[in-house]
Amino acid sequence: MSRANGMLEVSNLTVSFERPEQPDAGAFRVVEDLSFGVAAGEFVSILGPSGCGKTTLLRVIVRLAPAEHGTIKIDDSEKYAPGRDVCLVFQSYGLFPWRTVRENVEFGLKMQGVAARERRATGQEFIDLVGLSGFEQHYPHQISGGMQQRVGLARALACRPKLLLMDEPFAAVDAQTRERLQTELLRIVAQTASTVVFVTHSIQEAVYLGTRVLVMGARPGRIAADLPVPLGSERWRRDVRLERRFEDHVLEARQALRAVSP
Repeated sequence: MSRANGMLEVSNLTVSFERPEQPDAGAFRVVEDLSFGVAAGEFVSILGPSGCGKTTLLRVIVRLAPAEHGTIKIDDSEKYAPGRDVCLVFQSYGLFPWRTVRENVEFGLKMQGVAARERRATGQEFIDLVGLSGFEQHYPHQISGGMQQRVGLARALACRPKLLLMDEPFAAVDAQTRERLQTELLRIVAQTASTVVFVTHSIQEAVYLGTRVLVMGARPGRIAADLPVPLGSERWRRDVRLERRFEDHVLEARQALRAVSP
């Protein structure tokens, strides 16, 4: 098992799905006997071939999909609450088009029963944190894709989850916006002391963001490599992507990914 520790512990996880189009073929296994741990304050990136179960893993952690076998613990407990203890930020933004930026950010708090005054103050705090001050009354169609992703991040952070899961959140934006959002995410994570598990197909993104990079093998997914990325806790203050050691870590991750790709 990869460094089991206090914040998130995934142990011997197995996930299978039925095939409705082939009812006689039986279930196919997406993830098998997968184990890893994430310490409080870590930013762990996950890489792997398409179809290896990366998104499924996040969906099981946030309880949007069931596990066939294994355990998931947050702070040593299997009794954790999605939306409060763990939040998932999707690639597709997941915003309500009929709600303003403010209303979208406050939505999770409203669902938790937080009083209106506290909801407004907390929502504004995170709107400011992600750099959207002045856009509170805009609707999603009135702002850019990068800004919409900031709204989704603010909505998740406003609930102050113990664990933040992110499923390729920057895949739909252009390259320049993506690099800017990566740096902004590191700044925000540093300010909020968040624990993050981040799924991506980009090797460079995984290395730039992660204090560790986990590489999953082809389906059924397992952890094939656990790579530390010691580029410093404040890498967002400088462009480490220009440093030789960054390229060394990218090469290491690329080789590990190539070794498990079909």
